[in-house]
Amino acid sequence: MAHWFHRNPLKATAPVSFNFYGVAGSPAANKICNDLRTTRARLLEMFTDVTCNPEIMKNATDAYFSLLQGFITSLDGTTQENKMRFIQNFKWTDTLQGNTPSAQQDAVFELVSMAFNVALWYTKFASRLAGKENISEAEAKDVHRSLKVAAGIFKNLKEVHIPRLITPAEKGRDLEPRVIDAYIIQCQAEAQEVTIARAIELKHNATIVAALAFETANFYQKADHTLNTLEPECSSKWRKYLQLKLHFYMAYAYCYHGQTLLASDKCGEAIRSLQEAQKCYSRAEELCKEYRQTKGPGTTAKPSEQLFFLKLGGLIKNTLEKCQRENGFIYFHKVPAEAPLLELKASYGLAEPVPFELPPPSEQCTAEVYATFDLTKGAKNDKAKSKDEEVKPVKEPDLKPQKDTGCVVS
Repeated sequence: MAHWFHRNPLKATAPVSFNFYGVAGSPAANKICNDLRTTRARLLEMFTDVTCNPEIMKNATDAYFSLLQGFITSLDGTTQENKMRFIQNFKWTDTLQGNTPSAQQDAVFELVSMAFNVALWYTKFASRLAGKENISEAEAKDVHRSLKVAAGIFKNLKEVHIPRLITPAEKGRDLEPRVIDAYIIQCQAEAQEVTIARAIELKHNATIVAALAFETANFYQKADHTLNTLEPECSSKWRKYLQLKLHFYMAYAYCYHGQTLLASDKCGEAIRSLQEAQKCYSRAEELCKEYRQTKGPGTTAKPSEQLFFLKLGGLIKNTLEKCQRENGFIYFHKVPAEAPLLELKASYGLAEPVPFELPPPSEQCTAEVYATFDLTKGAKNDKAKSKDEEVKPVKEPDLKPQKDTGCVVS
C-alpha cells in the first residue's frame, strides 16, 4: 500500500495497585479495586501486543473505563464530585517530552491519559497495516476507519474531558490544545491519503483526485502551523513530517490539476501546473532528507526511497512531457509565468472523526457499593508507594517497514 506514516512514541505510566486498605469497606468494593488493577494492566499489555486488533482493543478499553467511571461519575444521585476521584495518584509521560512524567491525583487525568494512548494505538495499528505487502480492501478499510476512530478519541478528549481537569496541562504536554489539535488533524489527513489511493486505483476523475490532494495538503499545513510555537527540540521531527506531506500532496494536486487543464484544452496552463508539481515534489525530496537527519521523538525512515514517493515523481515527469509534446504539435499555447491558483473543494471523501463515547459505568459500580468506600480511613500505604514508582519507557514492537510493492487500495 502506498503509505508511510510518522509515529510518536506511546505514553508510559507507573504501575497502579488500587490497594485502598481500609477505605474499601466491603468485598464488593475490594473486587472493584482488584478489577481496576487487572483491567488496567491488561489494557497496557494490549498497546504492545502485535496480535491486538480493534475489537480486542475496544473490549480491553471498555473493561477498564467502565470501572474507572465509578471513580468519576456521580453514583449517589447528587451533582457533587465523586468522592473517589482524587484518592489515587497517576503518573504519565508525554509523547514529545521523553521520560519525564507528569503526575496528578485525579481519576480524570488517568482517563484522558489512557484514552490518549488508546488513540495512539489506533494510529500505530493503521500504520502497521498500511505497511503490509498486498493489503486487501478490507484491511485498507481498517486503516481508514482506525485513523478516523483515533481522531474521534482525540477530539472527544479535547472537547469533553480535558476541560474537567483541575490542573491544566503544561506547555508542550500531550493534553494541551496545540499538541492534541495536531494529532486530530494528522489523523484526518492520513485517512484522506487512503481515500486518494482508492480514487487513483479506481481511475476517478482527475478533478476529484486534485481536490482531495489539495484538501489533504491543507490539513498537513494546518497541523504544522499548530505546532510552530512549540519548543523545536521536541517538535522539529514531527513538523518535518507534516511539511514533507504538505509538499507531497501539493505536488499531487498540481499534477492532477494539470491533467484536468489538458483535458480542457488549456495546455499552456497545464504545463505550468505540472512545473509547479515538480517544484513541490523537489521540496518534498529535500524535506525527506531533513526529516531523516532531524533528531527528536518518533520513527525514523527513508520516505524518499519508498515506491509511493518515487511513483509520483515518475507520474509528474511523464505527464509534463506529454503536455509539452501536445503543446509543440497541437496547441502552441504560451506557458503562464504564474502557477494556477488552486481553488479546489472536495465534495467527496473528506475524513470526519468517528464520534467516541465512554462506556457506561460497570454494573459493579452501584450506589450501595459506593457507600462502602470510607475516605476517613485513608489509604496511606498506597499513597506512600505511588511516589516512589518509576515510569519505565514503553518497549514498542520493532516493526520494520515491509517492502513496498506499490499496491494501492483496490
